[in-house]
Amino acid sequence: MCGIVAVVGTGAEQVAAAMSDCIRHRGPDARGLWTDPVAEVALAHRRLSIVDLSEAGRQPMVSADDRYAMVFNGEVYNYRELRAELADYPYQSQTDSEVVLAAWARWGEACLERLIGMFAFVIWDRRERSLVGVRDRFGVKPLLHARTRDGGLALASEIKAFRAAGLAIEPDSTAWATYLASGISDHSPRTFWRGVEAVPAGCLLRWKPGGAPQLARWYDLPARIGLELDTRPTTTVADEYLELLRDSVKLRFRSDVPVGVNLSGGLDSSLLLGIIQSVQGADSDVKAFTFVTGDEAYDELPWVRLMLEHTRHPLLPSLLTAAEVPALAEQISRAVDEPYGGIPTLAYAKIFQRAREEGVLVLLDGQGLDEQWAGYDYYRRADSTRPAPTVQGSIDSAIRPDCLRPEFAALGELVVTPTRFGDPLRDLTLTKIPRALRYNDRVSMAASTELREPFLDHRLVELAFRQPRDRKIVGDTGKALLRELATRLVPDPLRTAPKRPVQTPQREWLRGPLRAWAGERIDAALDRVDWFAPNARDAWQEYLAGRGDNSHWVWQWISIAMVLAA
Repeated sequence: MCGIVAVVGTGAEQVAAAMSDCIRHRGPDARGLWTDPVAEVALAHRRLSIVDLSEAGRQPMVSADDRYAMVFNGEVYNYRELRAELADYPYQSQTDSEVVLAAWARWGEACLERLIGMFAFVIWDRRERSLVGVRDRFGVKPLLHARTRDGGLALASEIKAFRAAGLAIEPDSTAWATYLASGISDHSPRTFWRGVEAVPAGCLLRWKPGGAPQLARWYDLPARIGLELDTRPTTTVADEYLELLRDSVKLRFRSDVPVGVNLSGGLDSSLLLGIIQSVQGADSDVKAFTFVTGDEAYDELPWVRLMLEHTRHPLLPSLLTAAEVPALAEQISRAVDEPYGGIPTLAYAKIFQRAREEGVLVLLDGQGLDEQWAGYDYYRRADSTRPAPTVQGSIDSAIRPDCLRPEFAALGELVVTPTRFGDPLRDLTLTKIPRALRYNDRVSMAASTELREPFLDHRLVELAFRQPRDRKIVGDTGKALLRELATRLVPDPLRTAPKRPVQTPQREWLRGPLRAWAGERIDAALDRVDWFAPNARDAWQEYLAGRGDNSHWVWQWISIAMVLAA
């Protein structure tokens, strides 16, 4: 897990070095720089050592025939199997990164279909004088790009690196208007900063000096799963899915540093823990992490403790207090470079800080099952023309488009659910996944830790998305097949627990101990941009008076001040 940079153009070496320095948190263990002065190309790398901790694992790496230079971020979990298949390559390390380089040298872009994992990497082809940037199937790892002033190209893991490159990036009004008017973000290559775009999930970027970047899709989920639904017996599907779950978790324990697990009190965490027990045995003592806020109405600590009863897993809770929020919010805003999910994201960030303090550099969590098995309440009322709401479990709207100037709101994009299937239960692009993965990557890397998502193994997603609706929703309950499968792994009180949003007392804190801080941030936002109508300040006062049960829009407005000041 690392931070990567690639620059093609004038002063590439110096620019790449500066970009790399500002994302040191992504890889504090080593710094690497490779250049091709003739082609004006530089690749830079910040290493967080996870597999093969020796000097042999340093990057950038150059292929044995000296044709390809590569910087790699992420993990390819089936690297041992691929290495055996590519046994004739003259390896210099035991890393998965070098296996990817060997695979590229042998198969080119066709190697991507063979990779199981999360990854973003850039390869410079010295013979063809061309660059390729690749992002994993679901966008677990980030890869961003921007044109430089001299017509060159820069790529990096985080937006802040482009500022270090001297690019004068400005807020993207369309992205902000879409976010504030509809609550949608991370639905396209657009970021919140004009001129910086993301390589979309499952895509690669090809570029030659003098030309324009060309995007191509290498992984197409709808094409992979097809239109036909899986009509095999439910028990057959459950057996296959469980075996894939076990294999996915087992692969993600491949590490030369300690691995831990993030837990909440819900079914997904219970299932993850049950699979860990199944894979490692009853003596497994993997450290378990969770967050608390000291508010019994929100904290899931009793459920987590019940989950860990009769196991050897030590529990390490991380407490977030209201007093910590102002400083931590600014810190995480600088780490993320864009708006993020509010106080729950801050509580989540504390888990990674605690894990780092405990010497646990890799964490697993349960992201992805709700999207596969219709776990969120909005799936039960979804239609095929409206994207999933931003926040579940709330009566009032999460957004306040009525507080925006009409001409600004009109800049927003109209975002609709893709109609390839005509079924919102088979879409992964407009759910919470894209933005959650962005938050998860930045807050884990801010603490120099690696987060692995076993439930987002593409084999699991493809199998789940082939299942008919009645295996996902029965009555008003989602995750039908998953709950049936959990009877083999999860105690009854946890298996039958209702879906609960993982939340914090954000609403109460913003009205209470954080009201002065929040008011200052909102005033700063309204004074800084001309996006809001005159009634915006009235809306804030009404919120303080206790009207409304949703604070998401309040955090949106707070985010404007923090992000634009970063």
